Amino acid sequence: MDLESEKIIVKSLFNKRFQDRILFELASTKKRFNVSSRFNYPYEVIKNQYLIQIPPPNSYYLDILELLKEYGPIQTGYVISTFFSEIDGRHLPIREALDKVVGFGMPSLVSCIPDRLAYLECEQEYGPPDRFIIYRQDKNI
Repeated sequence: MDLESEKIIVKSLFNKRFQDRILFELASTKKRFNVSSRFNYPYEVIKNQYLIQIPPPNSYYLDILELLKEYGPIQTGYVISTFFSEIDGRHLPIREALDKVVGFGMPSLVSCIPDRLAYLECEQEYGPPDRFIIYRQDKNI
């Protein structure tokens, strides 16, 4: 886990009233699992002005990669996916991160530019899961 990267992501993209709780949960091995469940309610925990829903069809990771590249150059991604311990809390090449997360069916976040750009996939319940680009254009926190 890279707690410093997680702090930047949370402070930049998440609603203020959830920030301290999410940071606490991310730092705790017992509570970390709770964070991914919160990703199912993006309009509650993430600043709404940064959420861009990706309309279906949107299940091919290379198409999502191309969408993300429209917002800036990206090479790696930091993954928060507590249901997928193999990649959770790791920096991965962006193609590998998206290949593993897109279509996984469980909530995951891939931070592409820590304070500005991320990909969010919600849990798959019925039909395809909601998928979002989180883009923060301004640099002021």
